[in-house]
Amino acid sequence: MNEVGLAVVGCGTIGRIRAELARDYPGVKWLGLCDIRKDAVEKLADDCNADFYTTDFNELIRRPEVTAVIIATDENAHVEPTLCAIEQGHSLFIEKPLATRAKESQMLIDAIEDAGIDCVMGYTNRFRRRFLAVKERLTTGQIGHVHSVVTRAFMNKMVPIATIQKTNDRANLTPMVVSGTHSLDMSMWLMEGKNPVSVYAKSVENVLTQYGTKDSTFGIFTMDDGTIWSMNISWALPEVWPGSVYGLEIGIVGTEGVIDIEDTHRDLILASNIAQGAGYTSRDYAPPHARHVDFLGSYPAGDIQGGQFWGPMRDETITWFSRLCNNQQTPHATGKDGHRNLMLTMAMDLSAKEGKEIILPEKLSDMF
Repeated sequence: MNEVGLAVVGCGTIGRIRAELARDYPGVKWLGLCDIRKDAVEKLADDCNADFYTTDFNELIRRPEVTAVIIATDENAHVEPTLCAIEQGHSLFIEKPLATRAKESQMLIDAIEDAGIDCVMGYTNRFRRRFLAVKERLTTGQIGHVHSVVTRAFMNKMVPIATIQKTNDRANLTPMVVSGTHSLDMSMWLMEGKNPVSVYAKSVENVLTQYGTKDSTFGIFTMDDGTIWSMNISWALPEVWPGSVYGLEIGIVGTEGVIDIEDTHRDLILASNIAQGAGYTSRDYAPPHARHVDFLGSYPAGDIQGGQFWGPMRDETITWFSRLCNNQQTPHATGKDGHRNLMLTMAMDLSAKEGKEIILPEKLSDMF
């Protein structure tokens, strides 16, 4: 077993979950933390008995104990700590997106590949039992040749408001880049081997215009084998919508069958006179309305029971530790997958902006 010295950069909600899981994993022998907010990093360091903490990611990542790094900062702040980790030759776990600009994303993936870094991305849905079951059926050809796919995502607007109000750099914080990337990654994973060659998309702006983003983006991709794929997301649903974060539906039609995935979480509903809290939490954000109905299980990372965190993000994180310690093969999205996902979401935004079909080049970053 390889021993891991882990640096967690970003001590918000996701960084906290992964750091606490690391502290309990026997292969993680050293744990260091970093956040620009001193109070946040001190609190997490105390809660998980960290070996070291700082507000300077360079100081942390360059520590001799570090062998692997989790990048869990805000979306616009991934590039510099990722480059520092690459320079040190550390294994990487990067929360999506890889970057928020096409050239920066291409620069990072080039550096990762040139350095031979093992890099995975945070796409937690890949670790849910239902999607793993679907993946196996598709891999073994149970519905024949897939020729038509439909993906629909609905999201509570708590997510974009909480995400976007943290920064004034909002140009690329769109529904597709920030959140649609999850359902796009899942669809591309399930269609593994098919490559998009063109996309035509439309967007609408109403509710979230005041925050500098769009409400919805709908698009149609054509794949290199003629498969058509309809992909859409709306993240402007009201805060009182019972989904804490998202509801997803995917339909996959093949020559010999069909797989219809209903992942809206309406099978487990709580209704109470007692307000159920925010559902989705982030610093400096408080929803203006109380929620009395909740689709339980609609927070994709998982849930807390008995003071412990359970669910797909637990499985995703611990499986990554097994990947590092035991060289285990895992279903994680790679850095290359993350770069492709960002380029495809940005291509949808570009098509919507220009009002025309975009022919996708072999090197997707050449579009920008």
